[in-house]
Amino acid sequence: MDASRFLSRRMNLIPEFSLTRFFELANGMEGVISLGIGEPDFVTPKVLTEAGIASLRAGKTGYTVNAGILELREALSEYLESLYGLRYDPADEILFTIGVSEAFTLALMAVVDPGDEVIIAEPSFVAYEPIVTMAGGTPVPVATYVEEDFQLRASDVEKAITPRTKAILISYPNNPTGAVMDREHLEALAEVAERHDLLVISDEIYDRLVYGVEHIPFASLPGMRERTVHLGGFSKSHAMTGWRLGYAAAPAPLLDGMLRLHQYSIMTAPTPAQYAALEAFRNPAAEDAVREMLEAYDARRRLIVDGLNSIGLETFEPFGAFYAFPSVEVTGMDGEEFSRRLLEEERVAVVPGSAFGVGGENFVRCSYAASMEDIEEALERMARFVQRHKLS
Repeated sequence: MDASRFLSRRMNLIPEFSLTRFFELANGMEGVISLGIGEPDFVTPKVLTEAGIASLRAGKTGYTVNAGILELREALSEYLESLYGLRYDPADEILFTIGVSEAFTLALMAVVDPGDEVIIAEPSFVAYEPIVTMAGGTPVPVATYVEEDFQLRASDVEKAITPRTKAILISYPNNPTGAVMDREHLEALAEVAERHDLLVISDEIYDRLVYGVEHIPFASLPGMRERTVHLGGFSKSHAMTGWRLGYAAAPAPLLDGMLRLHQYSIMTAPTPAQYAALEAFRNPAAEDAVREMLEAYDARRRLIVDGLNSIGLETFEPFGAFYAFPSVEVTGMDGEEFSRRLLEEERVAVVPGSAFGVGGENFVRCSYAASMEDIEEALERMARFVQRHKLS
């Protein structure tokens, strides 16, 4: 019997995870240097790990309250206010989730009705479009361009708006481009959102990973707090990907809808992870570790961007996250072919830009969450590859 006949029609709309096949191929090869995985290569700072362990030893192994322990919500509220001037009520405007992915899913399920359209700035994280579809909405991709440093243009968003548009999804600092939105672009987008009465879902998981520029949360713009769901977490900044802890901060009516969905589907975020995150706010050593990782990423950023440009792969300067996004047009290949052949010929794994949506077809994503030695060796191998295949 073919059990697939039990699958819902919705599953026909959900593609397979676009990177699975590629990573499986890379893992099956010897001697591969990976610039593919979007995950810190650091371990979680010791003070946070010890706090998580201490919570277990203290017997804190059960559920917490659904929204997360109150002390953690209070600490996050103080943190967002001190860092960005954003104030959220710990009692009913903050929710801790299993990673930002759950927070994003809850936000969409709470606000999207069947047929509602959600504008997505692309290239962007591979899960955004499928999750919009899972929530019953229609994703509407809007391309960003290297000529604009991959910042979303308000004029392009305006052209995509229809009577069915419900929300705009932005994610800056951006995965895969490393782009950061400046105040001018953000304010122009805010004007469009207000004029058309649209919700903005802002995934700011990379907010602490910026280099020489200011990160401006969308919700901090005048009038935008009440129409923004602000998402964040600890995976990237604190090297806590496996702890699975994210958060959402939003006006109480929106947060209440998300919380109800969370209660029926997840119950609570992992208890040890919550206590580890609480330590991140309380212990200055945790902030020292964040700064040390940021300095290391910045050095790697300069190395890989300069290196890619020097071998002929034109790369704009990313000011956030830990990705470079070079164009591969000089080889006459698109990103898919370039990634496959680079892996086969030189054992370097990068990710084709097409995996991240419109605008990424002639690019590849190179993660610099790797050692300086690995980046240097990868650049040498890529230089050989480009030299062989560069168009005359």
